[in-house]
Formats: sequence, structure tokens, C-alpha cells
Amino acid sequence: MAAVLTGLMRDTEASVGLVYLLIPGDRMLRLVLISGLSREIAAPWVRIPVDAPIPVADAMRERKLVWLSGLQDIAHRYPRIGIVLPYDFMLAAAPIADDTTVWGGVVLLWPVSHAPELDAREQETLDAHCRLSARLLRRAADQDPPPPHPTEPYVVHPERPSEADPALAAAALDLAERLPVGCCALDLDGRITFINTAAADLVNAGSTALLGKRPWETLLWLNDPAFEDRYRAAVVTRRPTSFTVLRRSAAPLLFELYPDETGISVLITPKDDGTPPHDGPPGPQDGAVPYEGSVRGSAAPPGTPPASVSPLASGISSAAGTAPASGTGPASGTAPTSGTPPASATAPGSAAPSGRVPPAAPAFASVPTLPNRPGEPVGATAVYQLMHLAASLAEAAGVRDVVDLVADQIVPAFGPEGLVLLSVDEGRLRVIGHRGYSDAFVDHFDGKPLTAPVADAQVLSTGVPVFYPTYEDLRRAHPQSPRYEGRNAWAFLPLIASGRPVGSLVLSYGQPRPFPSAERALLTSLAGLIAQALDRARLYDANRSLARSLQNVLLPHRLTPLPGLDVAARYLPAGHGMDIGGDFYDLVRATPTSVVAVIGDVQGHNTTAAALMGQVRTGVHAHATAGASPGDILARTNRLLDDLEADRFTSCLIAEFDLARHRLRLASAGHPPPLLRRADGSAEVLEVPPGLLLGIATDVTYDTMELPWEPGSVLALYTDGLVEAPGLDIGTAMEDLAERLGVSGAADLDRLADELTLHVRDAAHRTDDVALLLVRRPML
Repeated sequence: MAAVLTGLMRDTEASVGLVYLLIPGDRMLRLVLISGLSREIAAPWVRIPVDAPIPVADAMRERKLVWLSGLQDIAHRYPRIGIVLPYDFMLAAAPIADDTTVWGGVVLLWPVSHAPELDAREQETLDAHCRLSARLLRRAADQDPPPPHPTEPYVVHPERPSEADPALAAAALDLAERLPVGCCALDLDGRITFINTAAADLVNAGSTALLGKRPWETLLWLNDPAFEDRYRAAVVTRRPTSFTVLRRSAAPLLFELYPDETGISVLITPKDDGTPPHDGPPGPQDGAVPYEGSVRGSAAPPGTPPASVSPLASGISSAAGTAPASGTGPASGTAPTSGTPPASATAPGSAAPSGRVPPAAPAFASVPTLPNRPGEPVGATAVYQLMHLAASLAEAAGVRDVVDLVADQIVPAFGPEGLVLLSVDEGRLRVIGHRGYSDAFVDHFDGKPLTAPVADAQVLSTGVPVFYPTYEDLRRAHPQSPRYEGRNAWAFLPLIASGRPVGSLVLSYGQPRPFPSAERALLTSLAGLIAQALDRARLYDANRSLARSLQNVLLPHRLTPLPGLDVAARYLPAGHGMDIGGDFYDLVRATPTSVVAVIGDVQGHNTTAAALMGQVRTGVHAHATAGASPGDILARTNRLLDDLEADRFTSCLIAEFDLARHRLRLASAGHPPPLLRRADGSAEVLEVPPGLLLGIATDVTYDTMELPWEPGSVLALYTDGLVEAPGLDIGTAMEDLAERLGVSGAADLDRLADELTLHVRDAAHRTDDVALLLVRRPML
């Protein structure tokens, strides 16, 4: 798979590649391969629900290519991505599938210098690589036993043509050292892999202390989200960018970033534009470098087309200076790398000159879990991840949605090794989700009273989060607290919504962690977002449960067998995350020789719609058993709704089967027309006179049409959810449904019902309820 991804990126000249697999038995997509992007930037999308509004999930569900032509297209169609990656790039997502199985998906990114659309060659290349991947996955699945799926993503590095010539490498080092300007190299993970003496002198730090480190982690005066944001922009867009740093009592420095598939080259020069040295208040004092300052500027070097500016960098004045024009930097277009540089200038046992690093990692290497960096102030990546989680939680409907989002995104994005989410239920804490713990261990937390002397309960009584940087700190406060697999730091966060405790969040870390004030503020904000989402979700689930219960009571549990008629029915609720609908159906024995079938759809998706559905169904039942004609049943039910002052409209169709005369009578109140299949297999849409929807006007009459009810005939009554879809003409959809009814060879009515609803059962985005009622007169 790694070789396939490398070949795909080479053949399409993509700058970033991601491969996702659908894990059997899990409705989640798991990121398994990364190329051209750092693990931290990809963290919000390590695990993706299959129904998430994300390009790769859409591509898999719909089995088609998803193409995004730039920042505006991304922000409009996929705002979650636009929030976390507010940069200008192009994206394609395609399914990895064969004739019977969808295995996963692939995502490719290009700079905006790419053509506005994929050309035919690129599309064919992408299709061919996806088919090849599907064959490889099929072959692996057929093994006994099949190979295990990776639990962590792997990073794919480009294969260099050959080892660098030692003489050329030495000459390149000499060249860099002779330059009167500072220069350094970052890998795609943002770590320094080379820095010349001039650059080390300009930033006032030794090269040994900087190699293998991210600049904003080591140089406190670079610890501004804008610097990390410019690095992220360079990696994602593959476009040059720059910024100016103002330092206390020192000349400003201009940083110019030139990215390609192997990393970022950085040019560092003093910026003498008359700007006085920065003499503002000192910054943090807990670093190794006694300089403080601020970042100013986010513009690309002169001559470069303007890059998109993220919210973290907006409002910062542009940098001035001289730099090469766009296109003079390193070339792009081959498979990117994500190397892992050493933490010092030379590897153990080697004697490389200062500024050099050992050879790159192998072409296929494991990416560890997001590392913990004790004491590190919050940077741009953490802020973007918080924004992404906020946007995701805003779309979550029920408690399970919130639990899955929190559990699947906090661990990879914010660095804990373990997470337990608890909710308040009748004075006790209940575990509703966890990651990084065994079920047996979290059972210890489940059911604890809120008055228990444990940290996760006590933070709810105080409303104040508690942080334990070491195991000794936790033992000192709570001697009886259990410890899981050598965890060494904990955060206990109360979840408070509208002044009420709704639960608590426990995070644990493998290494001692000082929890600086910025990180504490971030985690506290995180807890506030989760609390609000959890509170909304609990209310949503309660309302949904009530409405579903009401609807289940009102809908017939089974259709009573009636002599002279075969019947089958199907009811499909709206897709995940939707409220209930007002679709209903019923079959009523009106007289000893007649049966009335009814189907309808109340406007709305809530408890009000469900309650009105019950009133309409009761009215129809009463008037049908009184012997009223279909048209009169609708007219009298309409007057009932007027008396009840119902503020919602209802469509309804009545079909009366006269079993003695073998006649069928129909009347409609704005409902989709029924379908009739005759014994010879011909099928048609019946043109029932359309009447006004119920509940619009008081005195309304409804026409009744009559036709023969012949042996072997099947009447199909349905709601609009079966035939309505975005971009599809409803008339065409009804004709298609009639055609499928006619050509079906299903002799069993239940099987026929399954065939007619198959396309909506498999639909990725079913936004409306579906009801179907089939009635057949058996052959003599």
C-alpha cells in the first residue's frame, strides 16, 4: 500500500497523500498512511465516522470522486476543514472499492497552481491506483488469518535516487557556511534538520541545541501561534511565505519559508527597515533563551502570489524585504517526506560535522502517538484542533455522537494516553465513553456517588478543574486512587453547563506533565465545549426517545391479516441525526366487505408532528368505520384538524377496497399518487385528483375516483421520502418506482417491499422518513 501511494503521488504530482481504511465491525475510517503532511496536522482526521461530512467519507458512501478546487470551495462545502486548514489548496478524495466492497479511500492535495479540474489522465491514474489498492486489500482479507489493521498511521517517505556524494555534501555544507545570511532546513514535521552558523548566531542559540527541535518550542521569542501557522501554511499549500519577528532590544528578523516535498528551507536575515528594537513587556521567563518578542507579518516573499491568511495570522502587518520570486525555490510534485530528525547534531557513534544530520529514516516508518511536550505553551495546531472539535460538537446530535467525537479526537489531537468521559445520572457518575483504558478498569469509576471522595466527583462539587503533574501529587491528594499502566499525570475537568454539573472528563498522560497555564486554559475551554454539547445531546436524546415511543405506539405493530387481501408494509426512519417524522399508515376493516388503507405525512420532524399524526390516524379510523367514502373521510378529517387548530399541514391518501364488488376507490389530500401493478406486469402511476393538504382551509371537498380491483393487482401507497432526492425530478422518480414495481419478479409481498425500499435503505443521507404500504388481491 505504501508503494501504491508513492506511485500515485508521483504520477499525479500530488503534494500530500492520505489513505483511509474501513475497519470491519467499526463504523469508523482509520487513517493508515500519511505522506507529505505531519502527524500533528493530520491529527483531527485520524479517525472519521463513516457518516461524517468529510470528503473521503462522502467519496466512499457515494462511490464517486470528490473534487475541491480551492479555499472558497472547501469553506463552502466542508466548513470543518476550512476551519482547521484555512489555506488555499486543491483536494481530491476517491473510494478504494471493487464490485462488492468499499475498502477505504484516498485523499490527495495539490497546490493551487494545479489546473482548476483534474484532467482525464489524472482521473484515470487515480482510478487505476484505487483499483490496485482494492485488489491488494482483497488479497489480504482472503488470507487465513488476515493481517491485523494498523492502530497508528504510518508515514511514507520518498525514496531518494541514491545516497548523496560525500564530496558534494561537503561542498554544499561549505557553501551554506560561507553565506552571510542565515539558513536552516525543517522537515515536514517542523523540526530543524540543518542550520548554518550565521542562522544560529542570528537566533542566539547553538546548532546542537536546535537540531531535532521545532523552532517555536526552543526559541521563546518565536513562541507565537503566527509562526507555527506560517509553517502549517507552507506545508499544506507548498507555497512560499514569510513573516517578521520583533525581538526585545534586538533587530527584527525576516523569516522566509520555501517548501517542497522534502521539507522547508528557511532564509533568516536581519530586517533593517527603520523599525526600532522591541522594548515591550518581557515574555515568559521559563525558557533557555533569554529573548522575548512578537511575530509580525504573514505575507509571502515579494513576487509570490498572495497566500491565504489564516485567522491566527490575520491582522498582522505584512513583512517587507527582498526574496526570490515564486517558482525559484525547490521544485514540487513528487512524493513528499516526513522525516524524523535526531535530537542532537550527530547520531550516537557518528562524527558528522556540525550542522549535519544522519541519513533520513526508512521509506516506510511508524509514526508514534502525538508526543507529550511538558511545559509547552499552546500553539497554532492546538488552537486549530480546538476549533475543529468545537465545529464537530456543534453538529453532534445525540450523546453517542458527542462521546465518539470526544473520544476519537481528543486522544490523537491533544496528546493524552487515556480518556474517561462521565455523565451525571441521578446523583451518580456513569461512564459513557473511554479510550486508552480497559473496560474492567473504568468500571471502578462507574456508579460512584457525587459525594464520593474521588477527584472526578469532587471537581463537580467545586466546579474547578484539578491537575496532577505527577503520580505523587495524585497519591498525596487521593491515596486510594487506582493507577493504570504507569500513568504519571492527570487532568480532572468538570463539565458544567448553564451552572449545572453534567459530567466530568478525566485525561491521563504517560509522562509527568507540568500543565502550564496556557494548557490549563485550553483544557478548561475544551471541557466547556464538551459540557454544552453533552447537555444539548442529553436533551435531544430525551426528546427523540419520547417522540419515537409516541410514534411506535401510534403506528400499527403488525397489519391484521384480512381475507381477500395480502398486505406488507415498511417504515424507515430518517437518517442518523434526524428527528422523527410524521409518516404513518394503517389498514382498517371498515365494513364486513370493505377495507380502507390510509397513508399520510404530517409536516415536521418532532413530537408535535408525531402527536398530530396520531390525531389524523384516529380521525381517519373513526370516519372509515362509519362507512364514509374516501373523499368524505378526508373532508371530515380536515374539519377535525381545523377544530383542533393544528398549525401543521398533512398529506393523506385513502384507498377503499370493495371486496364484494371488486372495486377500488381513491382520494388524495396532496399526497404522492399511488402505483398500480396489474396481473400482466404492467404498472402505472394513478392520476388521482389532487386535493388540498389537510389543515390549510376549513371547507374543502375531495373527489373520489373509482376503478376495477382485479385479481393479481398490487397497489403501492408510499410517502415522499421514497421518491424525493436532491436534484431528482419527483415525476421521474415516481415513473422509475412504477417501472421497478412492474419488472420485479418477487412473488412474496414482503420481498417486493424490500426491493422497492432498497435504494433508500442504502442511501448515505436519508433526510426524510419513508413509509410504504403494499396491498394485493390474490389470484383466483
